[in-house]
Formats: sequence, C-alpha cells, structure tokens
Amino acid sequence: MDKQRILLIGTGGREHAMAWKMAQSPWLEELIIAGGNPGMAVLGECVDLDVSDPDQVIRFCKKRSVSLVVVGPEQPLVDGLVDALEEADIAAFGPRMDAARLEGSKEFAKAFMEKYQIPTAAHRTFPIEEAGEALSWIREQNRYPVVLKADGLAAGKGVFICETEAEADARLQQLAEDPALSSAAANVVVEEFMDGEEASVFVLSDGYTARTLHNAQDHKRAGDGDTGLNTGGMGAYCPAPVVTSELLEEIERRIIQPTITGMQIEESPYKGILYVGLMITDEGPKVVEYNCRFGDPECQVILPALKNDLIELIMSCEEERLDEKEIELESDTYCCVVVASGGYPQAYEKGKSITGLDKVDEQTLIFHAGTRIDGSLLVTNGGRVLNVIGRGATLKEAIDHVYQNVGKVSFDGSFYRSDIGKKGLARLA
Repeated sequence: MDKQRILLIGTGGREHAMAWKMAQSPWLEELIIAGGNPGMAVLGECVDLDVSDPDQVIRFCKKRSVSLVVVGPEQPLVDGLVDALEEADIAAFGPRMDAARLEGSKEFAKAFMEKYQIPTAAHRTFPIEEAGEALSWIREQNRYPVVLKADGLAAGKGVFICETEAEADARLQQLAEDPALSSAAANVVVEEFMDGEEASVFVLSDGYTARTLHNAQDHKRAGDGDTGLNTGGMGAYCPAPVVTSELLEEIERRIIQPTITGMQIEESPYKGILYVGLMITDEGPKVVEYNCRFGDPECQVILPALKNDLIELIMSCEEERLDEKEIELESDTYCCVVVASGGYPQAYEKGKSITGLDKVDEQTLIFHAGTRIDGSLLVTNGGRVLNVIGRGATLKEAIDHVYQNVGKVSFDGSFYRSDIGKKGLARLA
C-alpha cells in the first residue's frame, strides 16, 4: 500500500477525531482538511473549499494530487459527492448517493427494512400536504407517545416525540412551516414509539464484508435526565453495557448482515461507515435509524478505542479486501462530554473567549467542534463547542476522569450535562 495524500471533509468534533486518528498512521503522506477548525489545524492544512460544489473539489484534488478523499458529514454523501469523485477517478471513502439514502430518506430506509425483514418500529409515511390525514391516522391509532420524523436530513432536529394529539398537530405544523425543517419534511414518517434503551453500533463495510467497529450510547437531550430539546448530541460513552456480546451477535445476524446483503441485492453496495441506531426493546433490538457516517459525538469515543490503523482500514474498504482485517479494540472505556454554548440548541451567541484548555491533564483528549481563532484568542463559533474525553479501565473511571477535567474549560454561557454515562452505571450496578 502506498502512502496517502488525504483530503478530509468536515469541520466538527467528529472530523477532528478522524484527523487525530489518521495523523497517527505511517501511511499518511499529507493531511488536508476542507473546512477544519483550530484543533485540526495542528494535524494538517486547513483550506477553504466549497464541498457542495463537486467540480471545485475535483479541481482541488487534481491540483494537489490528492489520492483519497474521506467524507465526514452526511450532507455531501447524500448529495452524491462520492459519485462525482469516483467518476473523476479520485478514490473516496463513504457511500455513494444511492446507498446514502439509508440516512437521506427515512421513507426509503423504512421500506428497505420492511422488505428485508429488519426489525424496526411500525410506521406510515404521509406527504406533508396531507398532514391532516396523518393526524387523523394518529387519532385512529390512539397510541401515545407517537414519533414524527422528517423524511430528509434535518441536522438531528427533525424528530419529535409527541405525547398528545395536540402536540402532534403542532409538530406537523412546525415541520410544514419552519424554514429550517420544511425542506427536509416533504414527507413525514409517523412511527410507533419504541420503549427501551438506545445504543448505536458502528460498522465498516466494503460493500460485501462488514466488520463491527464498536458500540456506544449517545445523549441527545440538552439537559440532565434526558430533559430539554433534542440536540446533535451532548455526550457519549463506549462501550455501552446494554450491548452484551450475546446481543451484539443478534444485532449482527438480524440487522447488520441483512442490511449489507440487502443493499447488494438493491444494486447499491454499501461502502463506508454505517451507523445503526438501535432501541433495545423487550422484543429484542430494533432499528431506530441508519446514518451513513460516524456519529458525533460517538466517533470521539470510538476512534480512541480503536487499535487498528484507520487509514489501513479505509484502504481495505476501497480495495474490497475488508475480509482480510479483524478489528482490534482497547479494553478501556471512553466517555465524552460536550461543552456547549448557552442557548443551544436554540439561539446562541458566538465569539466567546475560551479558557482552560491548558489546565486539563495530559490523558484527557480535547476535540474541537465550534471554535475559531480571533486574533490571538480561541473563541466559540458554534452550538457544540468542544468535546472533552476521559478514559478509564471501567466506565466509572472514565466518567470520573472526564468530569475532573471538563469543568476546567469554560467560556461565557458555557454548559454541559453532568450525567453522561449514568444509564450505563445503573446497568452495571
């Protein structure tokens, strides 16, 4: 295998973790980052590039002799950037547009799961202009809570759990009228509410072979005790005690392998990272959603646990020889706490000076998300600002480690959840 000149696309904590992991590889010749952030700038060259314009990305790759493009976020994947790059004879890691529909269209994903008998919640899809019919159907079912999902990408903010008919009506109106959601909500998936504990399993696939990387548990709600609005993720830990070795075997048999095989049958082989969001119910594991990339902040705890060389794994996918690889993991547990801007996930201010990064201990990892440089200062530039990661031989040790350090980092209005990993501790008790 030759050394790789890699273009990494993305600006957040997930991409910082990916850059950090790839920078450890002897197979990396040069790392260029489209977008990036100040944390990533010490690992590679950050450049301005409009990744929504495939022609611009292709011209840049040819000019800089890029041998591999690694796509971090979902939007370029769903929009077909990998297709455009491969058609220009540039290797790209991530699913092509037809395979990325597993995330890009919840309606497609639901129909796919139904066809290949992959366990998931009962559902029905309605065009948003038929919101009245959707509400009538919800009324007929008379089962609450009920879940409403925008069909398309909505940056993690297109899912609503509704406790009453009145709330379902209000959320349907919001999906139809909110400019931030309406483009993703041409169709709305109405689902039964699944009771259980959530977990995520991350899979690497070359289109034919699948290898489970690791599992994690995310914390979506803004406040302690899973209160407040849904966010992009306020913290995560891995592994999740709810995913026992026996359960993982069942997940691989009933969900992961049928998904990879089904996509082959659909003539859309899935190549890249597959994120399988699960609800562990009394009836067994069921799919909540698929994502076509690493989770954020789950990536920030999974990659530190991975012993394998990430570039080697990526190249084995590109060359369809993943069957030659076995995943090797650290035995330790990792816990990530997100430090967010006051007001997130709603309106928040930017430009707040960040202090305390020099006070955390050397064993603590910091992955930047919403940061930028303003003169000589590091300042906030997003809702989720920093990811602080602790490590320990046990989940409790990892949690204690991260919370001994996360409070040292601050900016005006900063906040974080104080209960990341609590469900895992309760399960281990």
